[in-house]
Amino acid sequence: MATVTFDQATRIYPKAEKPAVDALDLEIADGEFLVLVGPSGCGKSTSLRMLAGLEEVDAGSVLIGDRDVTDRPPKDRDIAMVFQNYALYPHMTVGENMGFALKLAGVDKAERARRVAEAAKILDLSDYLDRRPKALSGGQRQRVAMGRAIVRSPQVFLMDEPLSNLDAKLRVQTRTQIAALVKRLGTTTVYVTHDQVEAMTMGDRVAVLKDGVLQQCDTPGALYDRPANVFVAGFIGSPAMNLVTGTAVEGGVRVGGAVLPVPREQLARAAAGNGQVTVGFRPEAMHLVGPGQGVPVLVNVVEQLGSDAFLYTKLAGEDTDDVLHPSDVVIRTEPRSAPAMGEKLWLGVREGALHVFDAASQQRLE
Repeated sequence: MATVTFDQATRIYPKAEKPAVDALDLEIADGEFLVLVGPSGCGKSTSLRMLAGLEEVDAGSVLIGDRDVTDRPPKDRDIAMVFQNYALYPHMTVGENMGFALKLAGVDKAERARRVAEAAKILDLSDYLDRRPKALSGGQRQRVAMGRAIVRSPQVFLMDEPLSNLDAKLRVQTRTQIAALVKRLGTTTVYVTHDQVEAMTMGDRVAVLKDGVLQQCDTPGALYDRPANVFVAGFIGSPAMNLVTGTAVEGGVRVGGAVLPVPREQLARAAAGNGQVTVGFRPEAMHLVGPGQGVPVLVNVVEQLGSDAFLYTKLAGEDTDDVLHPSDVVIRTEPRSAPAMGEKLWLGVREGALHVFDAASQQRLE
C-alpha cells in the first residue's frame, strides 16, 4: 500500500485559456478511500488521469509513496484502474478477463488461477468465470472490472465513475459493495464521481473541485456541517442547502421581510462590502412558527417521499413567478402533516444551524 500526493499538480490542455487542474495540493493517506467530486468539467477525471499517467503534468508533481511518478509511464506506477465503461474483452471469459493483466506480466498459469479464484470468491463471481461478458448484467460486469484490478494487488486503486452506467437501485447496492470491499482490502483508493450522494456515502474524505481548483477536502460530516464556501454549501447535500442573499440590519440579516439573527461580529465582517450577506440553512434546519414570526414563504410544490416530504417554496413578496428563482427555499417536513400547495407558511431556523458567508468572496465566516 502507499500514500498519494499531488504537489501543486497542474494540467493545461493545448489552446485552453485556463488550467483543467490548477495547482492541486492533496495528500491521501495509506489505505484511505478518497473521493473526488464536482460538476462536469471541474477537473476530477483529469486529476485521476494525471495520477494514472494518462495525462501529462504540466507543473508540479505526483507522488505514490515516496516515488515521484510524474514522468513515469502508467505501467511503472503500480496502480489499477476501473473505468466507467468496464473495458472488458468480449471474446474472453470472465476468468480470462480478470487474469489477462497477470498473463501480460508473465505470472505463471497456476498463480493466475489462484488469484482469479480468490478475487472471484470475494466478488461472488465464482459461478461466472466461464461466461463471456455479454452473458452478464451491468452490475456483474462492473464486478469483473473490479476483479481485474484486485488480482493485480496494486498499491493504489483508481476508479473513474464506475457506477454511472448502472440503474438507480443497482448503483446503491454496488456502491455499498465497493466501499466494503475496499475497506476489506485496505488498498489506497481514489474514486471519481459527479454524484455527491455517492461521494458522501463512500469516502473517508471527500475532495470537492470546481473549475480545476480544490475547494475543500474533509470528512463527509465536516463538509456537510461546515462548508468552506458557498459552492461547497450548495453542492453537498440532497436537497442542497438553501442559500439566500439578504441585507445586513441591526441584529441580523433581513430575508423575506424577517430578520434572521446573526452575531454582531460575524455580521460586521459579512457586510463590510455593500451590506449584502449570504446565509445558508439546510432543509431539515427549518421549523414552522406562528404567522408573522419568521420568514414568510409560499408553497409551490409538495414532494412526498414516504419517510419525508420536501416543500419547494418561494420567499413571499418576490416580484417574479419563476419557480426556479434563487430565493427558493426547500423544507424537509413530516409527510403525514405536510402543508398543501399554495399555502403560506412562516419559517424559523433552528438555533446554531445558520451558515454565514461573505457575499463578495463567498467564503464561510466563522
